[in-house]
Amino acid sequence: MQSATQPKSLWSGEVGLIAALALLGMLCLFIAAKTIEPAYGFHMGLGVLACGLGIFAIFQRYNVRSPEKPALEVNGLPNYNWGPVKFSVIMALFWGFAGMAAGAFIAWELAFPHLNIAPWFNFGRLRPLHTSAVIFAFGGNVLIATSFYVVQRTCRARLAGDLAPWFVALGYNFFIVIAGTGYLLGITQSKEYAEPEWYADVWLTIVWVVYLLVFLATVYRRKEPHIFVANWFYLAFILTIAMLHIGNNAAVPISIFSSKSVIAWSGVQDAMFQWWYGHNAVGFFLTAGFLAIMYYFVPKRAERPIYSYRLSIIHFWALIFLYIWAGPHHLHYTALPDWTQTLGMTFSIMLWMPSWGGMINGLLTLSGAWDKLRTDPVLRMLVVSVAFYGMSTFEGPAMSIKSVNSLSHYTDWTIGHVHSGALGWVAFVSFGALYCLVPWLWNKRDLYSIRLVSWHFWIATLGIVLYITSMWVSGILQGLMWRSYTPEGYLEYSFIETVAAMHPFYVIRALGGTMFLVAYCLMLYNVWMTIKASELSAPAAEPALQPAE
Repeated sequence: MQSATQPKSLWSGEVGLIAALALLGMLCLFIAAKTIEPAYGFHMGLGVLACGLGIFAIFQRYNVRSPEKPALEVNGLPNYNWGPVKFSVIMALFWGFAGMAAGAFIAWELAFPHLNIAPWFNFGRLRPLHTSAVIFAFGGNVLIATSFYVVQRTCRARLAGDLAPWFVALGYNFFIVIAGTGYLLGITQSKEYAEPEWYADVWLTIVWVVYLLVFLATVYRRKEPHIFVANWFYLAFILTIAMLHIGNNAAVPISIFSSKSVIAWSGVQDAMFQWWYGHNAVGFFLTAGFLAIMYYFVPKRAERPIYSYRLSIIHFWALIFLYIWAGPHHLHYTALPDWTQTLGMTFSIMLWMPSWGGMINGLLTLSGAWDKLRTDPVLRMLVVSVAFYGMSTFEGPAMSIKSVNSLSHYTDWTIGHVHSGALGWVAFVSFGALYCLVPWLWNKRDLYSIRLVSWHFWIATLGIVLYITSMWVSGILQGLMWRSYTPEGYLEYSFIETVAAMHPFYVIRALGGTMFLVAYCLMLYNVWMTIKASELSAPAAEPALQPAE
């Protein structure tokens, strides 16, 4: 008979990760002792702390785990690994609040500059903190959580690796901490959506490569022969972001003891790399990744199959081929060669077709289930997000046309466009996915309150409308004032006059952003109550509407 207490030892993966964290911790400690930059030394100190906590967590896990590795299947069913998914959901909710609160505050700062109360909280430092927190911290954790969930369910296979999925989830959030504190401390390489300095970029590259390998290995070990279309979008997002990140952040540090670096590219080449990266961060991080969410969660919530699976495949290949060429439309009327600008404009206009093909596919998935929108605010949020995706992907190509761009670029119209996509498309589809995931992951019958979801939807929608309409009007007014000349050929308005004209719209924008934040707080309360409840009763039955005869 086998002994009840089987001998236990560290697995090779645990030993390898402990050794790697120990070496990295010693390197961080050495740099922290030698650097003369306090902020950089603080980050190296955080690195030492993180490595120490990581080693401690591995040993703690070793003490409580069983001697055998987790089984891939239990009683013939996949033994899914939900731990990293749950962690990423919680971190997405946390970073979402931090990022949206920062966004609301800087919106009020623009309307009332006296709110710039300290160097660490002025607009120049909080603005990149806001964009990175909502895009990479909130959005990135949503993508990690949903991708790890979807790939397991659609492949009917446990996540590949034992510690690797946890390394991705924890390592990515450590990068967010380094990036966010770096902005407040003044560490930046001043590249849009790519502000973190070289050492943070190196760490993110390591984490992202592990993410790619975990995802690929999970797909490889699948029990389902078919690779569901959402996994194609996730894979395109992960692979392309790795390529973009390395290309745009190719930098040489001036010293290992300094946070500063010199970018490998210069002049217009650097600008081209920046907007090849910047626009495709939108195209593959904020579009392809979240389209994967749409293709899984909309059919799942509507309990309907995808309207056209063939159209989804066409949508995928057309989108990833066209999007990668669209970046130069950010550089109209610059030193970039004119043919490159025209190429970016042309591919941007062509993007309208696959984008709307995906939107139509998402909306028509509700064929035969439109009545669910009256009673299910989570599905309503998902469907409205698809509508916002369609609107943003029509407006974007229109703004890439040179004659339109000459009016819209550098104005608040661009801010309105970005936030119609960010709040209406990315945030709403994320909210819908999180509302779905929480009861599934924590084994609850339903959310704590469906009515709170409805309140969240309507308050947030009104906030979006106030935000984007104020910025549309403000941006067009701004552009027209900038290009207005007197009969003598002089500018009719000074810069300060255009700033004064924007003030009412900045107040409306701040009000809309604050409403969006308040609605998000309702979500946080709803999710918290859902998780903490020991058991939720079935929702009260509502009178069913009878079809007309």
